[in-house]
Amino acid sequence: MRETQAAAQVLGVELHPIEVSRPDEIAGAFAAVQQTGAGALLVLTNPSMIEQHRGEVTALALQHRLPAMYPWRLYVDVGGLMSYGISLRWMYQRAAYYVDKILKGAKPADLPVEQPTKFELVLNLKTAKALGITFPPSLLVLADEVIQ
Repeated sequence: MRETQAAAQVLGVELHPIEVSRPDEIAGAFAAVQQTGAGALLVLTNPSMIEQHRGEVTALALQHRLPAMYPWRLYVDVGGLMSYGISLRWMYQRAAYYVDKILKGAKPADLPVEQPTKFELVLNLKTAKALGITFPPSLLVLADEVIQ
């Protein structure tokens, strides 16, 4: 969050952080976002929300007509506008690499810790159209995937 606040300050964007730690807080968080008059939504990572509640989060963003950016493509796959973040597929492949090394006798403590190096930008044109947004061609070209 600190890095996001620092970047917002440089860009002259005002943030209204709203923390959601339980699923029953999701709808209330969107009501709070509406009260701030926010023009967009940035969803930061919350692993407990990925599988079970990403559909609810993306549906509420669309219902509230909030362009939203998400940390993983999983949100875009269920109707989110766009995501930019680490490639979960890459992370799973790297995990398999480590499992293979360990099964072949490597000591886990001897294996290096890796930082993600594969990031992906995914855009959803259907959601953009529903929100009345047109992605600039320069962004479409940069996207790793554009969902029709």
